[in-house]
Amino acid sequence: MNEEGKETKRLMDVRSLLLFSTLLRVLLILYGEWQDAHMEVRYTDVDYLVFSDAASLVASGKSPYERSTYRYSPLLAFLLVPNSIIHPSWGKFLFSASDLLVGLFIHTILKLRKVPENLCTYALLVWLFNPFTFTIGTRGNCEPIVCAMILWIIICLMNGRVLQAAFWYGLVVHFRIYPIIYAVPIILVLDPTCFQYGLKPALSSWVGEGSSTESKPSTAMPNSCCGMWIALTSMFTRARIMFGLISGAVFFAFTGLFFYLYRWEFLHEALLYHLTRTDPRHNFSIYFYHIYLHYEHEFSVAERLISFLPQFLVQLVLIVCFAKDLPFCFFAQTVAFVAFNKNILDFLFLMGVVGELLVTGDHSAILCMVLLPVAIDSSMEQDET
Repeated sequence: MNEEGKETKRLMDVRSLLLFSTLLRVLLILYGEWQDAHMEVRYTDVDYLVFSDAASLVASGKSPYERSTYRYSPLLAFLLVPNSIIHPSWGKFLFSASDLLVGLFIHTILKLRKVPENLCTYALLVWLFNPFTFTIGTRGNCEPIVCAMILWIIICLMNGRVLQAAFWYGLVVHFRIYPIIYAVPIILVLDPTCFQYGLKPALSSWVGEGSSTESKPSTAMPNSCCGMWIALTSMFTRARIMFGLISGAVFFAFTGLFFYLYRWEFLHEALLYHLTRTDPRHNFSIYFYHIYLHYEHEFSVAERLISFLPQFLVQLVLIVCFAKDLPFCFFAQTVAFVAFNKNILDFLFLMGVVGELLVTGDHSAILCMVLLPVAIDSSMEQDET
């Protein structure tokens, strides 16, 4: 078979998987409507009811924070306004479409890393037909949107589109504050020794049997008194400055807009709450016992914030070790963020154990790309009510 025929067959395989997975998600959404109407236990995620109520408030010109336990950006409520106009399941279709995009982006990233086509297809298959993932969107959880944006940022960086990556990064950090942990590795990968503005950065490429190779230009500094000056000035490259300015501008533009509309209520519920939240129940965190014993006593701000120190140190080590392999670095950061968080639900604990078992051996590059969105889903879930 010639190359054109192989490419056509490949596209048909990908389109067939996307078509069948789309059908599966539509059927699950329809089934969920039936189960909600006829069974005591609802299929729909309770958070989806919170989203829908907040969207209904926004549609009537009120604050989404009048709905108790809504602790998200108002942008999510605005996205779900059609729930009150078109159909209550609008959001589920939106989240499921984002879930399909995640699968497509996984396939795209693996192709950019020169992973063999059959393995790219298997990775797509594992994501699209994974019960853990397809139930998240069809039950009405918004995290597939976050996963899709983060993977799209990786694709933009791998293709040298810094401005696009900066825009989406600023937006996703506003949407869910947690992806701020990815800022440092992104800045590091924009090093002029591995990235020239408008060109592709030298990220790792698959070479078979689980190993990878990456272009590592010489970074040796000239042995002179101006070496330190050159090192300092090389930190402030055009790509880094543009990424920082644009992502910061997008973040502060959306945050400023919604602060103007909803004032301190927005700032507390959407951002500050997640820094100080503690959970004395169904919690597998390493801080659980201390929280459980002292929950009736008010924790000081210092006590609430000091738990971030181990997270900070672990994140720093992971960034130093893996920043050049950006997708794997994101995955390792996310798993570590979950492991050292103050609030870990039971399924997050299970996900962390499974992730550590799977991301070893010859196919870690592929497994980490499939598990990265799962880890992101889980890290976001720990902030849910």
